[in-house]
Amino acid sequence: MIKFNNTQKFTKINIAKIPQDKAIIYKIKDASGTNLYTGIAGRGRSQERLIEHKDIKKEVIQGGTRFQFVQAKNKEKAHNIEKKIIKDEQPKFNIQHK
Repeated sequence: MIKFNNTQKFTKINIAKIPQDKAIIYKIKDASGTNLYTGIAGRGRSQERLIEHKDIKKEVIQGGTRFQFVQAKNKEKAHNIEKKIIKDEQPKFNIQHK
């Protein structure tokens, strides 16, 4: 089983601390810890991708107050992990659940 980092507040300051050297899998959660959305970001794009979800004007992930991430060897490995998490947890904002 893959080990995600500790849950952090979904703030721009915390997002800025995410390493950019590898692909990541991330979970955006609500205050109670429920996974609302799982996604991936390629190397060099992790911070940018999470900021896109943080955009309050778009309210992309409503109720998202926390996040977790883990680095993957490459984007293909990240895709496989993402698919499994979505299948198992069925996050509300992963509309297609695949």
